[in-house]
Amino acid sequence: MQSPQISIVVPVYNEEAVLETFYQRLMPIMDALKRTYEVILVNDGSKDKTAQILNAFFERSPEHIRVIHFVANYGQHLAIMAGLENVRGEIIVTMDADLQNPPENIPALIDKLEEGHDVVSGYRQHRQDSLWRKKISALHNYFRAKMVPNIVMKDEGCMLRAYRRSIVDLMIASQETNTFVNALALTYAHNPTE
Repeated sequence: MQSPQISIVVPVYNEEAVLETFYQRLMPIMDALKRTYEVILVNDGSKDKTAQILNAFFERSPEHIRVIHFVANYGQHLAIMAGLENVRGEIIVTMDADLQNPPENIPALIDKLEEGHDVVSGYRQHRQDSLWRKKISALHNYFRAKMVPNIVMKDEGCMLRAYRRSIVDLMIASQETNTFVNALALTYAHNPTE
């Protein structure tokens, strides 16, 4: 079987309410790119009907959909890393399933990557998180910037990112489990952009 050109990695946890809308928006965007692709959906131990919905997506589109099921909730970082360990594409895009990362932005990320960047980072303009979550995120970004000043990120918590395969391979080889995926990628990137 031919390897896909693009791999989309999506960690999913208790997202049954939005998954069908996510699927209906993502798949036409990917089809319109006219490139081979795979979507790796990592079920992070969901307790709702997420597992059944993801399995149904595979049944509908087995040539594009791959599903990884965790038996327990291990967190977004490990879910993304599990997806990255299984990608086959040369261009890798990570995103959340909750639609704060619009699938319609994927072509722009890929265009930027193909301009010569190693990592392309998205950011959320209209976050739908609670005020408490936004404040914790701002505090986290502040401390990360103080501890690692050479890595500049506008929105570290945004999972909408595109990577060259070489960067993902370095991330996987590092076997790092405590660093945020975005910061880890940028330590290897020679030409990142937002």
